[in-house]
Formats: sequence, C-alpha cells, structure tokens
Amino acid sequence: MLENIRLSFQGVWSHKMRSFLTMLGIIIGIASIIAIVSTIKGTNEQIKQNLVGAGNNTIDIKLMENNYEYYPDNYNIPSSIPILDESLREELLAIPEVDNVSYYLHRNYSDSLYYQNTSYTNMQIYGVDRQYFDTCGFISTKGRTFVDQDFTDFRKVVVLDKDSASTIFPSEDPLGKTLEINGEPFTVIGVVDKASTFKPVINTLEDYYQYSGNQMTTIYIPYDSWPIIYCYDEIPNVVVRAVDTDSMSTAGQKAEDAINAFIGVSTDGTQVPSGDDLLTEDMALDAAASDMSSMDSGTSSQPYTYRGTDIMETARNLQELSASTNQQLIWIASISLLVGGIGVMNIMLVSVTERTQEIGLKKAIGARKSRILGQFLTEAAVLTSLGGLIGIIAGIILAEVISRISSTPVAISVPAIVGSVLFSVVIGIIFGLLPSIKAANLNPIDALRHE
Repeated sequence: MLENIRLSFQGVWSHKMRSFLTMLGIIIGIASIIAIVSTIKGTNEQIKQNLVGAGNNTIDIKLMENNYEYYPDNYNIPSSIPILDESLREELLAIPEVDNVSYYLHRNYSDSLYYQNTSYTNMQIYGVDRQYFDTCGFISTKGRTFVDQDFTDFRKVVVLDKDSASTIFPSEDPLGKTLEINGEPFTVIGVVDKASTFKPVINTLEDYYQYSGNQMTTIYIPYDSWPIIYCYDEIPNVVVRAVDTDSMSTAGQKAEDAINAFIGVSTDGTQVPSGDDLLTEDMALDAAASDMSSMDSGTSSQPYTYRGTDIMETARNLQELSASTNQQLIWIASISLLVGGIGVMNIMLVSVTERTQEIGLKKAIGARKSRILGQFLTEAAVLTSLGGLIGIIAGIILAEVISRISSTPVAISVPAIVGSVLFSVVIGIIFGLLPSIKAANLNPIDALRHE
C-alpha cells in the first residue's frame, strides 16, 4: 500500500499540470460546499445568538388569558388561579433540563415614578424574588442586591438596571437616593447589569424589528413589597433557566406543563377539578351557567393558562428557512464533484492507455490482478484526496471572503471538512474503479505488443 501511494505521488508530480486540471472539478466542488456549509452554520449561530442573547438560556413562562398575555392592571385578579408556591419551585427544579427558577411580577409601565418632582413613565417595574438576579444572569455593579431581610421586613428598597440608573441619575450617584413609586418612598440600594452583554447583529430593517423590540429601562423591588404599591397579591410569572441553550425548548415545555398542572389546567386549556373542588348542586348550576355564558362569548371555560415563549423553536424555524435555500446551492455545488469525478475517470483511462506496456510487463513477471487494481485505485484516490485538501483550503478562504464582502458570519464546520476529504476519496475509488478494472484485465501479451 505504501509503495502504491509513493508511486501515485510520483505520477502526480511528473504530470503536474494535467493532475491539477484533473483535480480542478474536485477542488471547486469541495470549496463550494465548505463555503456554503460554513455560511449556513454561521448564519444559524447568528440567528440563535440574536434570539437567545448572551447565553442566559432563560425562558419566560407567562400567564395568558384567552391566548393574550394577562395584565393585572387592566383586569381583576383571577380567583381560580392559585398563587405559585415553593412546592412548585421544587418540582420545577427537579426537571433535569432546568437549572434555576424564579417568580416575578411586573408592570410594563411604572405607576407614578418620581425623583425630585421629575416623572419617569417609560420604565418597567419588576417585583422579583431572591433567585431572580441569579436566574437571569445579573450581577451587581454598584451597591448590593436584595437580601433576606428586604423580603421578610417588607423593606421599601429598589435596585436599578444600568439604563434606568443612567436615565434617572445621569450625573450623580444613585445609591441612597429616594424614588417615589405610586406615592411610596423607595430607597435605591444598588445597580445591576447583565453578567455578559450581547447586542444582536442588525443588517436590515426586518432584523431590527425581529430582534430589537421595545428596549425599556427597568427597576426592581422585592417581591414581598409589591402589595405596598398595588395593595393586593397578584399571580406571578415564571422565568426558568435551562442548563444549556439546546435544552431550552425541553426545559420550557416541561416547566410549562408542570405549572399548568399545578393550577389545574390541562394541555387543552380546560379546568381540571381536584378532590377539593366537589360542587354542590347550586354551585354546579352556577358553573354550568358560567360555562354556557363562556360558550356564548366564544371563550374557553378556563381562559387562564401558563405559556412559555419557545425562543429556540423560533430560532429553528428561521434557521430552516435560511438553510432550505442553501441546500439547493449545496446540490448545485455537488454537480461539480460529479464532473470532477468524470474527469478523474477520463484521465485514469488515459493513464492506463499510456502505461499499457508497463502493466503488461508487471503481469508478465507475476503481478496479480489485485495488485494492478490496487495500484490504479490508489492513484485515483490520492489524486482526488489532494484535490479535496486543496478544495478545503480554498473553501475556508472563500468563506472568509464572502464574510468580509457580505458581512455574513461564517463558522467553519469540522464535520464538513472531514466529510469532504472522505467524500473525495470515495469519488476517486468509484470513478477510478472502471480504469483500474480495465488495467487489471489486460492480457500481458497484448499489453507488451501495444504501441
């Protein structure tokens, strides 16, 4: 085998131009496939990063009312939904794909937020539990975050995010300052920011609307202090952190199912009665009347359900849309591999014709068919393997050029590189088989007489 490889390299080197032209189809095909696959992989990673962000792996699971997000500032608090408790948190943490869980309350716009007679309306206010900052990947950049006493003593303290701190206190230290929220004084104790920041790549107006959304500043107060502002308990939303990005869909779905089971809602959104919910005759009549009213109004008998935003599913849909077009390009690039394989077969037939006397001499001194067959198959495989290696280098360079010209991210795919080398070897063996069989079947006497 080693001798066959040595002879193959010697033959390639002795006919450099012919060998290069023979490999050209393989080089173009492999380079095209490497460049396309790398661009697809880079685009898919960009889509995932744009949607998921800086690797926080969090899934928001929100209370929905008739398929719309429930806003407690617009509707009454639903008495049919139990308050999420610690037993549910433990159940969620037991899910293998879930790393951490947090409950939170929020308003999209703060109610009467003032600092020194200046009103700030374009701010979100969150009531968060002890686990929220860790779950969502926040770190303290100034002051501190909430401690247990802030919750147990119902302290009126507030933590700002980086943007709200710079908006309210552009030229002064926010720590110790007092904000008025809905008529109640809250003391600023800290500022937080994401542990790893990420800004999506925006190339078009569609990307802007897809990835940016409404960027609002946020302030945080202790979960237990929420009723100080709004005077009643509310139904919280849940944020779940998955163990890794690829587990987000599974973690979100399992957590969603567990929360809905906890509040007694089945997967189809209908109420599931428990043993404690046995109805008296009058209650049954009232429930039936309520159900009929709901049917008349076109709503479900149980309009409330928790639903997670499956960001990874959205990412996959966008990736599939991007890849479906590029798959056609891969097939087109594969045609050049077919053409290159035919070129290899052609030049090997020429080589057999040129070396007919050499083949006859080898067979005359005892060389078997398998030896002749192996020699020409090895030569074909070496020829296409060299073309594959050159094609890989050209493909990486081409991918980088495409990235620079079109600002499209690329990610070199190692499996694609390995597969390209193996594929080029297979092409050499397949298209070199016919010339090799022809060489092995030559009659030694006729071969020696060949002019």
